[in-house]
Amino acid sequence: MPRFHLDPIDWTLIGLYALFIVGKGLWWSRRHNTATDYFLAGRAMTWPLIGASLYASNISSTTMVGLAGAAYGTGISVFNYEWMAAVVLVVFAVYLVPIYLKSRVHTMPEFLERRYDRRSRTYFAVLTLVGNIIVDTAGTLYAGGLVLQVVFPDVPMWETITIMAVLAGLYTVAGGLVAVIYTDAVQAILLTVGATVVAVKAFAAVGSWERVLAATPPEMLSLVRPLDDGFLPWLGLVTGVPLLVVYFWSTNQFMEQRVLSARSVRHGRLGALYAGLLKLPVMWIMVLPGTMARVLYPDLANPDLVYPTLIFDMLPAGLLGLVVAGFLAALMSQIDSTLNSASTLVTMDFVKVRRPHLDERQLMRAGRLTTAAFMVFAAAWATRIEQFGSLFRYLQNVLSYIAPPVVAVFLLGVFWRRANAHGAFASLLTGLVLGLAFFTSNLLELGPDLHFLYVGAILFVICTLVHLGVSLATAPPPPERGGDLIWSVAAARRERAAAPPSPWYTDDRTLASALLVVTAAVVIAFW
Repeated sequence: MPRFHLDPIDWTLIGLYALFIVGKGLWWSRRHNTATDYFLAGRAMTWPLIGASLYASNISSTTMVGLAGAAYGTGISVFNYEWMAAVVLVVFAVYLVPIYLKSRVHTMPEFLERRYDRRSRTYFAVLTLVGNIIVDTAGTLYAGGLVLQVVFPDVPMWETITIMAVLAGLYTVAGGLVAVIYTDAVQAILLTVGATVVAVKAFAAVGSWERVLAATPPEMLSLVRPLDDGFLPWLGLVTGVPLLVVYFWSTNQFMEQRVLSARSVRHGRLGALYAGLLKLPVMWIMVLPGTMARVLYPDLANPDLVYPTLIFDMLPAGLLGLVVAGFLAALMSQIDSTLNSASTLVTMDFVKVRRPHLDERQLMRAGRLTTAAFMVFAAAWATRIEQFGSLFRYLQNVLSYIAPPVVAVFLLGVFWRRANAHGAFASLLTGLVLGLAFFTSNLLELGPDLHFLYVGAILFVICTLVHLGVSLATAPPPPERGGDLIWSVAAARRERAAAPPSPWYTDDRTLASALLVVTAAVVIAFW
């Protein structure tokens, strides 16, 4: 087993990285004049930055630890969430990006108000805030603190959590979304380079793929698992995983905020496709190293320690510091993303609505104060998560209980002109009640033990039927609730005709098709 120790050169690299990130955020703080500058980077971001930021915000420290740990314990089927993201991002880029950008909204709840009414906006804003702070930010801080406690066993976890929260909060409070996106771009490079080095070193230590095959049951090297698989059965892959991925990549504020900052529809589309492309190498640099660890550390008690064990065992001084900085970069990306999106939600969906007289600088001040407050709350909550034990791990399945009604409301709102506000709100309330019922039933073991992916599919079907039924039974939506907010063939043709010409090999439709082909090849290779 490795010795969890950092040399002076490692500390130096980590310290320089932290100074650079915070300094960059403070520097960008001087360039904000309006709330749009602060919350949406002035709607001036280009596709490489958008794609890198989407990728870095998704691949957090919990993801890096979780992917390797799941591959070690249950197999590579965890990669199904990654390749499915590439497919969903293609659909998102082609159909939803133009509609979101034309709406000129700051938040996804604001989009629901434009399409439906204030009730849907308020419900989704509150739901997103709870998820962002209690689950995403606090969970990331807790996971980071758990790993860092391996390195610093004598330092209380609350101290490491506080330091991480303050570092991420400083540049997010000061610099807004533009600071988040630029630092995410740097962090995407760091975490990819670090993960690649670890993967190469791990394979060199293993010696040959035959050793991996000998130490791993064949079913653990297959993406498609049998129906009785407890982790990810093939029916759940077909019914439940797409719902979770659509929710995360197409409706989640802390992801969509990057796309809303695009300078044009083309940059928004290409940014989404770029993020989808970056998801595919995750198989080789984050998932398969966990499988290789079965050869290197066959008796590891806790699968969550696979990735930190690989880092400290494989890397020499200096390079270790760089990779640890990359690991912290992934953690920071998740924290800054959720803090910034939560701040935007409160400021634009509540403060501005209730106090429309506030000027741009007052809104920015409200956003900064909100970010700071959420930073403190998330850090305080993270220190208490350990008390929940297995309950918190169970809460990771919460997405399957809250995502289905939201996905139904967004998809019907974009693709069905007859969907109205009453149908949307009835669907959301139905999903809330049934989701709580399913969650309580499973938690207390009162009913059949349904896999959470099946629960998500059932809720989606019910919420869709409720939305359809109530919308058809009540008056059609007024004209102002439609227009550019609804996809149509005619609108898509007009948008394509108005777009500036580009070579065929840079056309987003060509690139989207190529991404689907590459994704299919990866899935077939590991079927």
